[in-house]
Amino acid sequence: MAAIHLPRAIRIGGGVLNELPEALGQFGLSRPLIVTDGWIAGSGILQRVLDVLAGAGIAARTFADAVPDPTVTCVEAACAFLREGEHDCVIGLGGGSPIDTAKIVAVKGLRDVAVRDLKAPHQEDAPGLPIVAIPTTAGTGSEATRFTIITDTETDEKMLCAGLAYLPTLALVDFELTLTKPARLTADTGIDSLVHAVEAYVSRRANPFSDAAALSAMRLIWPNLPLACADPGNRAAREALMLGALQGGIAFSNSSVALVHGMSRPIGAHFHVAHGLSNAMLMPLVTQWSAPMALPRYAQCARAMGVARAGESDQGAVGRLVEALQQVNHDLSVPTPHSYGIDRARWDALVPVMAAQAIASGSPANNPRVPDQAEIEALYQQAWS
Repeated sequence: MAAIHLPRAIRIGGGVLNELPEALGQFGLSRPLIVTDGWIAGSGILQRVLDVLAGAGIAARTFADAVPDPTVTCVEAACAFLREGEHDCVIGLGGGSPIDTAKIVAVKGLRDVAVRDLKAPHQEDAPGLPIVAIPTTAGTGSEATRFTIITDTETDEKMLCAGLAYLPTLALVDFELTLTKPARLTADTGIDSLVHAVEAYVSRRANPFSDAAALSAMRLIWPNLPLACADPGNRAAREALMLGALQGGIAFSNSSVALVHGMSRPIGAHFHVAHGLSNAMLMPLVTQWSAPMALPRYAQCARAMGVARAGESDQGAVGRLVEALQQVNHDLSVPTPHSYGIDRARWDALVPVMAAQAIASGSPANNPRVPDQAEIEALYQQAWS
């Protein structure tokens, strides 16, 4: 049995940003709050959106103070800004952080509830304001998911908030918005979307629908990620990565993520490592540790990515998968926690806390091989170098 949840409308392709007024009109929306960050505001992308809306007679207010790894403090400020206007929808414009901020603002902005009370295992299904997602990175897949991640400013915990309330009503997926992304961001978000696809496929909650999206995402992401990193203007590679990120988001939103994400979030919260980068740090190690409990599934990932030969045994295919993941980290200059510059003593001191937070998120329980606290702590120690 599987329950499948998708945005009501998704528009895909180069230039679909120009269809934003028409798309809003389909849902009777005309008073948007745009949530974005300072980089998008200064890049010209925000102005493009405002101009497209103004051309159709739609005036929008903008909250441009979204922060990486969105915090409760930032969310409260955005909610206060929302309440100062009369808005009928919230547009998330940017990478995962502005879109995640927009999601929680759309749900919480008109309700008197603390973010902490919305974290998993709580499920928030009653809709808030309609959410419109316009991603500018090919990575998080947040434009198609029923999740948002908010950092508790007091405890440095990345809180997973889940439910249909966070599922965008409308997504505009325009790969042209990613053409100016720097190589580091391209690499980190690309690895993030690959991890979404692989974890959705090996998850204990996988189903035939999520499987199809996950395998398609792997086929799109793996060969095109190095092409986009080497040549940022490669339109075909950028388009493939954008579609792969969308499908990866659809896959894990209708299956789940697993141990990599469970362990990655605390690294991001405590050491301010970008989400995709912390996923990449962990992916080869966790894959190698988890694979014995789901060899056929991991082998299918290797075949979809084209790193295993046809007819090769599952064991051989998984070996090639682990080697390929190690190699791509080398090729894309993914650091270890040690080479990133994280203090060893602080890392060691926080390992028990990070392991507990990983388990509390629920994601490790979806892993093919379910770890206990001691096993997660040991994996963190291995990941160090």
